[in-house]
This record gives sequence, structure tokens and C-alpha cells, in this order.
Amino acid sequence: DNSSSFFIKRVRLNLAGGIVPKLDYRVQVEFVSPKIVDAYLRYRPFDQLNFQLGEFKLPFSIENTEYVPLKYEFIEYPLPLRRLMGFNDICGLSATGRDMGAMLYGSFLKRGDFSILSYNFGVFNGEGLNIKDKNKSKDIVARLTLRPAAGLQIAGSYYWGEYGADYLKRVRYGAGACYDEGPLVVRAEWICGTTGLPARGELDSDGWYAVGGWRVTPSLMSVVRYDTFLENSSESASRQTNYTAGVVWQPVKYLRCQLNYTYEDYASRAAANRNVVSLMLSGIF
Repeated sequence: DNSSSFFIKRVRLNLAGGIVPKLDYRVQVEFVSPKIVDAYLRYRPFDQLNFQLGEFKLPFSIENTEYVPLKYEFIEYPLPLRRLMGFNDICGLSATGRDMGAMLYGSFLKRGDFSILSYNFGVFNGEGLNIKDKNKSKDIVARLTLRPAAGLQIAGSYYWGEYGADYLKRVRYGAGACYDEGPLVVRAEWICGTTGLPARGELDSDGWYAVGGWRVTPSLMSVVRYDTFLENSSESASRQTNYTAGVVWQPVKYLRCQLNYTYEDYASRAAANRNVVSLMLSGIF
């Protein structure tokens, strides 16, 4: 209402490499709001069994694990993921879908350059980025993915945890499917959860999104998305629904320009609907 501003959304230094065969590392630091984003060791002795230790993305949902910023078609993630998986979580965490812990993962039934079945199982602190656990409980995350054909995946995710010194409940469920091959991308996920809140008891929430995109040329893509989120399942007025259309122009591998238009529709009469236009330039050098 009162200002117009350019700002830098993220500036990250990413260091990655191999230590010895089958043992590698990654360290990624964010400078805009200084913090360590990723810092982990990964040991990959077999396709079926691998180990990862440190701070990294939680193996929950397709978008959180498969679509990094320079692959993701939109500027912002959908509401259900942002509000239930540590981006701007209902419980107060803002951890970009990451935490500190240990994970086992692997894949089976190799077919060409992909595996039909894969799994992830991790144990985490449950408090977000660079924060020590505030209780004696550990959070558990599990994900199972089926890839019956090239470009097609069906995934289910589960998260159980307790956060804070009061052992407040944080449980999440997710299921979705994605086809991303050639010029076409189609993706949809449903995410729900129960969150314990101080002095408010337990809050049930749910939402879903659907994405469609077409790569017009190798450097130009058009995308649309519908995402809706009901923060309190017992109050219909707590629903927000977003309608987004965008274009992605990537003239070279490490330079992208993204333009998004979003219409935000609020069920509550106390909130005014909004029109939001976003432009973001991204590059790696």
C-alpha cells in the first residue's frame, strides 16, 4: 500500500564434492538471512541402501524433494506445503522444508535410467534449521515412491513429530502424483496435518494443489496452478485459494526469468482478496 521495492530473495553459496568413492558432501549457506541451509555427508554403497547425515530437506512431498529453486516452475511454493512443511509452518517454524537428522534411502527394480520403487526414512530434531531439539522426542519422516514409467511418479509421505519443550503434536500426511517428461508437466498433491498450538489445543488443516505446464520451446515454459488451503478444518472461513499463471524463460542453463500472476481468494470477509504480480531473476555463476 505504501511502498514499492526491489529485493534479493536469496543468495546462496553451494559447495559440493566427493571425498572418496561413494562418499560425498554438500554445504549450502544463505546470505540474505544468514544461515546454513544444507550441511550433510552422504554415503552411497548400494542403490538399495544409502545413508545421509546432517541438515537437509525433509523427504516429504514431491515438490519439497524433487523441485529445487532452479528447477521449480513458480516463484512461491503452494500454500499447503508452505503452511504444513516448515516453509511458514502453522506451528511457527520457518525452515524451508529442512531439518537436522539422519536418513536411510534407496531404490529397487532398475529400469533404464530410473528405478520403479524407492523409499526414504529419516529421524530428525523437529525444530527447524540450526536449532537444537527442545525435547527428548525425535521426529520421524517416511516416503514411498512408485515410478511405473519414465517421467511418472506416485508418492506418499508421512511425518510424525513433537516440537517445543511442551511436546506439542505435529503430524503430517501427503500423497500425490507427477508426470514430467518432454514438453508436458502435470502434478498434484494433497497435504493435511494436525498441529498442537499453545493454549489453543490441536488444529486440523488440509489443502491441495494442481499444476499444469507446457514447454513451448526448450527455453520457454508456460504454467498454471490452483492451490487451496483450509487452516482450520472446522472453520470454512479460514480457507485461502490461489490461482496462479506464469511463464519461465531460461535462455541459458544457469539464468532464469520468472513472471507470476496470482489471484488470492480469501473465504473470510475480514480479508480482502488480492492481485499479486511477481518477477524473479535467478542465476548461477
